[in-house]
Amino acid sequence: MIKLPSLHIGKVSVLVAILTWLSLLFVDITRIFGLLHQLESGVAPEVSFILEITFYIMVYIFYNHSIAKNERNEFLNLIWRGASTGLLALGVSLLIRSFYLLLGDSRLATDPLLKNFFYHINFGLTTLFLISCALLWKRLILYQKTKKIVQQWQAFEILLLISMFFIFFNKNTLDYSFLFGLVFITIFSISLSINLKWIPYLTFKEKWKSILFLIIILMATSYLFIEVLSYSDSKVILVNLTDNLFLIGLFAFVFFYSLFSFLVTLFNLPTSSVFEQKLVEAINFQRLSQSIKPGQSENEVLDILIDSCMSASYADAGWLELRNDEESVFMHERYIGKKNLEPLFDLINETKPFVNFKWENESNENKVFQGKIPDSSYKSALMVPLVVNQKTIGRIYLVKEVKDGFNKEMVNIISTFVGQACISVENYRLLNEAIKNERYKEELKIAQRVQRSLLPDTLHHDETFDICGFSIAADEVGGDYYETQKLGENKYVLIIGDVSGKGTSAAFNMSQMKGIFHSLVQLQPKPSDFLMMANNALSQCLEKNHFITTSYYIIDTEKKLITYSRAGHCPTLFFNHNKQESEYLNIEGMGLGMLRNNLYKKYVHEKTFSFQAGDILVLYTDGIVEAKNSKGIEFGYERLKAVLNASADLEVEQIQNKIVQEVYKFIGKNKIADDDYSLMIIKFK
Repeated sequence: MIKLPSLHIGKVSVLVAILTWLSLLFVDITRIFGLLHQLESGVAPEVSFILEITFYIMVYIFYNHSIAKNERNEFLNLIWRGASTGLLALGVSLLIRSFYLLLGDSRLATDPLLKNFFYHINFGLTTLFLISCALLWKRLILYQKTKKIVQQWQAFEILLLISMFFIFFNKNTLDYSFLFGLVFITIFSISLSINLKWIPYLTFKEKWKSILFLIIILMATSYLFIEVLSYSDSKVILVNLTDNLFLIGLFAFVFFYSLFSFLVTLFNLPTSSVFEQKLVEAINFQRLSQSIKPGQSENEVLDILIDSCMSASYADAGWLELRNDEESVFMHERYIGKKNLEPLFDLINETKPFVNFKWENESNENKVFQGKIPDSSYKSALMVPLVVNQKTIGRIYLVKEVKDGFNKEMVNIISTFVGQACISVENYRLLNEAIKNERYKEELKIAQRVQRSLLPDTLHHDETFDICGFSIAADEVGGDYYETQKLGENKYVLIIGDVSGKGTSAAFNMSQMKGIFHSLVQLQPKPSDFLMMANNALSQCLEKNHFITTSYYIIDTEKKLITYSRAGHCPTLFFNHNKQESEYLNIEGMGLGMLRNNLYKKYVHEKTFSFQAGDILVLYTDGIVEAKNSKGIEFGYERLKAVLNASADLEVEQIQNKIVQEVYKFIGKNKIADDDYSLMIIKFK
């Protein structure tokens, strides 16, 4: 398949326009040559009309493509393009006029071929100028486009297209139909010329430049129009190309839009500074709104704030005072040094122009304080509190060399800037707090994983009993601990403990308890000896206000005996299969770390009892029995006993699940646990 080369619209249109213009020149010179030699050229006027319309269309396509493609379509650049084309057309026309003045009454001055040549040059440059300006004005008219304006311009373009072909209707005569069409185009041009919404966006300097450029365009349009009219009565021009409704209509449109733009820009000059100030204020407000980003600090926000306030109020000097722990720090000074700042601040404190201000006042937000100061340089001062989260963190000071230098509008703008800056600072602090919280959450998740790793995955046992364990922390981490260890062929150790307090400190102490257990169990001590040695070890590392309760069991599966000691822990619940009832094993004991000397052994006791098949041991922490419902009633020991009695025939996992379900059912689904819940169920076979 043959791939056709892509056509460049701009280059093609320029090439066709040049060829068309040359064809027009050739056709008209051919006519004159035939007239001079009394020969019939045989070229009808309609040929020139067709070539003229083709030339208009090609120039229109070229400029439409060129302007749309150009990225630098700022208002001033657009006007300058029109002015520069006008200067070119005007300059060439004046040169031609000067050339003929130099020729005087010579024979060359009356040469028809030369006149036609220069006529076609004027025609071509005038067409380029008018069409380029019309399309440049289109850009300005459609700057803030609406459906109505777009439709109005499209109708105008259709009207201009029709006017090109009007020449076939009136045969180049200035009759009533021509005048009617011209009046209609002129009215349409004036209605389009009121769309000048781009002018207020020019700066003061840009407005002066645009006025100069528009004057050039108006001068070029006026002179070229007079020049075009001069050709109407010329007998040398056989086919007058410039007496065209399209061309004269463009003169009207370019002139009126240029005139309206010139007048409105001129009248807008006094308000330029106000508009520029409002634009600066809007930009500053946007900067403050977007000032908090990752990596930025509130110090950068305050830096933007002082610049914005200085710009809005035309202040001669300014600074920020930040307060931290009853101490004031000066920062972000503008147009005032430290040497001059301190005496001025002392003077403000002495004269007290802001006497109504109080640091501790919670209603400082949105307040502005003004006053006079008896200083040799500065006569008026303005102070605005910086309030973040209902707390005044600082003040912004602005001073001027004139009395009553701050008007109401300035005060409102500054108050808005300060309010936005305070919101940004508060957002920054909240963002930092959120980042810290997220970091803490991640650290707690790590601590939770570490703590869960401290609890055993498997519990040691043999075929004589089944065992299962359960633990859940009230916070991310907790202080409950349980574990088992095999001592010999038929002996197993069980331990359950509860560290005082909750959270990370309890979890840390729980890890210490685990380390002590693994160290001491290697010695295979009796339960009472274990407690005494554990108390000695924990006394060296536990904080004074912390302690650990625990129960320590040794199960001898061969002799079917259980030996245990309790250190202030919850009494173990024992289910007697033969009696089909439960009871709490009462034995005295004191928590580890509560008494940190040799007197502790007086509070350590040890008991031994036997077990049979079907008997059950329930080891638990106080979170189970002290769980409260919405009325503040505890789950209690009796409810725990009742649940065990009702589920004693079940497997250990089922008994555990039953107890947990009853506890959660009792406290309610939406109730958050007050303490850690831990269980260890042992059922003998």
